[in-house]
Amino acid sequence: MKLKRTHTCGRIGEGDIGKKVVLAGWVNSYRDHGNLVFVDIRDKDGIAQLVFDPETDREAYEIGKSLRCEWVITAAGKMRKRDKELVNKKIPTGTVEVVVKSINIENVAQTAPFKPDNAEQTAEEIRLENRYLDLRRPRMQQILDIRHRVAKIIRDFYDSLDFREIETPMLARSTPEGARDFLVPSRLQSGGFYALPQSPQLFKQLLMVGGVDKYFQIARCFRDEDPRSDRQIEFTQLDMEMSFADSDDIMEIHSELLSRIWKEIKGLDIPLPIRRITYAEAIESYGNDHPDMRFELKLKDVTELVSDSSFNVFTSVVKKGGIVKGLCVPGKDQLTRNYIEGPLTDFAASFGARGLAWFKVVPREGGEGLTCSSSITKFFTQHHIEKLVEIFDAKKDDLLLFIADNKKKTNNVLSALRCRLGRELGLYGPDSLAFAWIVDFPLFEWNNEEQRYHSLHHPFTAPVDEEIEKLQSDPESVHSKAFDIVLNGSEIGGGSVRIHDSEMQKTIFSLLKLSSDQISDRFGFFLSALRYGAPPHGGLAIGLDRLIMMLTGTGNIRDVIAFPKTKRGQCLMTEAPAPVDEAQLNELNLRTQAHSHSFRKEGAIET
Repeated sequence: MKLKRTHTCGRIGEGDIGKKVVLAGWVNSYRDHGNLVFVDIRDKDGIAQLVFDPETDREAYEIGKSLRCEWVITAAGKMRKRDKELVNKKIPTGTVEVVVKSINIENVAQTAPFKPDNAEQTAEEIRLENRYLDLRRPRMQQILDIRHRVAKIIRDFYDSLDFREIETPMLARSTPEGARDFLVPSRLQSGGFYALPQSPQLFKQLLMVGGVDKYFQIARCFRDEDPRSDRQIEFTQLDMEMSFADSDDIMEIHSELLSRIWKEIKGLDIPLPIRRITYAEAIESYGNDHPDMRFELKLKDVTELVSDSSFNVFTSVVKKGGIVKGLCVPGKDQLTRNYIEGPLTDFAASFGARGLAWFKVVPREGGEGLTCSSSITKFFTQHHIEKLVEIFDAKKDDLLLFIADNKKKTNNVLSALRCRLGRELGLYGPDSLAFAWIVDFPLFEWNNEEQRYHSLHHPFTAPVDEEIEKLQSDPESVHSKAFDIVLNGSEIGGGSVRIHDSEMQKTIFSLLKLSSDQISDRFGFFLSALRYGAPPHGGLAIGLDRLIMMLTGTGNIRDVIAFPKTKRGQCLMTEAPAPVDEAQLNELNLRTQAHSHSFRKEGAIET
């Protein structure tokens, strides 16, 4: 008999008691008590308990005895309330059960390499090889549901503001200036290659030239770079662009969007407006441009103060043009000497530090006030010590940590130390949220290896109007109209006001050391478009995968993507990438170097 589902397993309750219901899903577990068989059935919405009683239906009971995990079944019966002592408080449907009168076995299953309810104890490589099984676990279903709901909120939000959702090409030309492109050979244009989009950047700007006015897209993007825990080679971003808008317009709109997402998904209110801090302040106080602002522990530069000390570790660095910076850690029991000179020093060394200087703040002997205790105190005068305590507003038992090196390394090490200490010392709660807009970015940064400037964001970002005159004479001092949105120490998006004048765009390309031929070859079509009346415009992109990571509390981006890649760019389930037939290569006029290729390599999963 054909049974048609009436409810999903997780959406039955006491309001359905006495009703006939039909549930369909996978057998999650079974328990044969002799006179009764209990089966937990699972689908995307949850788990429900089925009861097979021979007095209700002997045939259904006999089938129930034969069921095994992951078999697919459809069962019909009457809903009833469970006895009080049999209530299962671990699941939402734990107060009710279905007494089965008829059942269909839709499919039997082989013994799976793991059960969805213990998948998290299974090696990730095995789970990715069998991703279709991994997706059955409730946690993955929850994440996919949240991802769907976020996408719907985004679409409804933009629609209410008169944005149009427009798809941009997946096959375009390579414009190398950033991450490495994925190239796709063309059969019809022999010797020619498409590139998969790293982002829809040029196309969305061309939409503004085309008079679209307001565009958005949930876009697939590709970057041939090494994956990590929060980055994939194939990813999804929320992409938008709007004409006649400045930075404030874009930041205000997306502050409201993020507020709406967190309210509807998590039930949390994000205070608006979201704070803004400058790039310079972020680097100075937090050591990076994506600061975790859930806790203080601001960095302080003490270079000038300690430059006349007798501590050679500091003074030698200062003489070479380096800096000395530190942070003050509130007094905690675990801040022992063994902890400082063991795990903390080793951690700093892993980021390139040559040492970690420290002082413990203690009461002054025989008098009022505070001083510092350390094996290096002898190299500093009382004036140095008093000023350090004052600068950091240190209290009794606080710990002062210092790094001395070039500016970039010092900030990198202290930034990492700061985040580790904030986490280990419990300086913020599990539900803490700290959004911030980072503004006033430099337009360029100098690349020592290539001996040329790079765009700190991308080469289509507009310089600040008041500083344009310094582009040729002092390009490093010029700021851009760029901004990033940061949450809990992760950059989740970035945007800018774009260059809409073709001559200004050519100037920026030239400062990036692109030749006239390179500019014409790579961006000629774009410059031509700007000459036909491009409106002022700006936009933003938010990494949707990373956003879902923050909403669901996972630290692994593979958890929020249905079919992710490993850190080697492999899909273990389909064994892609894989060799192709010789005939396919011949059609494309391609040859490959013969070599063996294995897709089951130790260490394929990122740790």
